[in-house]
Amino acid sequence: MKIKEVIVVEGRDDTAAIKRAVQADTIETGGSAINAATIRKIRLAQEKRGVIIFTDPDYQGERIRKIISREVPGCKHAFIKQEEGMKKGDIGVENASPETILRALSEVRTEMADEVGEITFADMVEHRLTSGPDSKERRLRLGERLGIGYANAKQMLQRLNAFRISREEFENAMAAIDEGRDQQ
Repeated sequence: MKIKEVIVVEGRDDTAAIKRAVQADTIETGGSAINAATIRKIRLAQEKRGVIIFTDPDYQGERIRKIISREVPGCKHAFIKQEEGMKKGDIGVENASPETILRALSEVRTEMADEVGEITFADMVEHRLTSGPDSKERRLRLGERLGIGYANAKQMLQRLNAFRISREEFENAMAAIDEGRDQQ
């Protein structure tokens, strides 16, 4: 399978994992120290071919994802679950199987930063996604079910709306979580 967009990853091992799964060009950020030259490359790639951000499902990966999203609007995003990228205590795209990478790339979402979404903070409270003893676990399950990754409450609300998650999609996901249908 050939990917037309350029995939942004953190390092060489991530590039190797991507290339085991698909034919694609990558830009490596060199870890969390993303610099202006790398941002310029990503901007050019976005203009010419489009970009898919595919960073590790950890704090540094999310930090890089946010920086790129802020500096290069309209990127697509691919996510893996932490357990899909875990190997001997190390979390990263480089540890994901080719099947996991293919699935993540088939479920990319485009962020629309300037869109006002349907989901509100009141919805987050109503569905126990914030300020409750199980809110972190519920956000984790919601992010996995919708394919948008884990985030804290404020970031989850932003992500739900930036990825244009419809009210119906949100309500269906929450119903599945409440009924335990999301557990494998």
